[in-house]
Amino acid sequence: MSKPDNPAPQSEGVPPRQTSGAILRNVMATRALAQIAVFSGLVAFGTAILSTSFLAIPVPPPLYEITAAPAFYFAISVLYPRRVSFWSTAVGSAVGEAINVFVTNPSIGNPIYVPGIVWARAPEALIIYYFRNRSVRWQSLSMAIATLYETLAFYIPDSLFYAFALFSYSSTTQGLAAGFAWATFDFGTLIDLAWIPVAMALIVAARKAFKRDFLA
Repeated sequence: MSKPDNPAPQSEGVPPRQTSGAILRNVMATRALAQIAVFSGLVAFGTAILSTSFLAIPVPPPLYEITAAPAFYFAISVLYPRRVSFWSTAVGSAVGEAINVFVTNPSIGNPIYVPGIVWARAPEALIIYYFRNRSVRWQSLSMAIATLYETLAFYIPDSLFYAFALFSYSSTTQGLAAGFAWATFDFGTLIDLAWIPVAMALIVAARKAFKRDFLA
């Protein structure tokens, strides 16, 4: 009479083998984190170093600075996945602005600028990414739309801060009309439109170098 087959005992403490799909997802997640770290540093450099604040070039308040960072995150938003472009823009802008406010120019810097720049810039990456599969003209237009959003994202809150004397923008309440008038200098943010040709040049250069339209 034959004996029943016994299953081979499993080694205790040995983790189960990962499937090829799980390994691929882990690799992709690790690569995305590495890309976010690198591009956050690039955006922070463009915000903190390549800026009128670091170069001691005065601009009228509440426009705190003009930076070269848009050229970088405009290009990243077209070339890379949405998660990479969004978090690179958000983290890099926060770090760079924190350096500007607390290190480079603390005498006129305001801590509210740090969340403010994230609120204004991070959605730009999403706007540009939405148009990344379209023509070059649409990609350029998306950067212009994103810049308009950024300008309004600064202008509307700043108007309210001036109007109701919030976050040390004003010592007394001035009313909405005066608040919106004082914040008109925020429209200087539209100067970021000048970075669109630079961003498009970076995109063309990256595509020629890697022979791919998009970089994962």
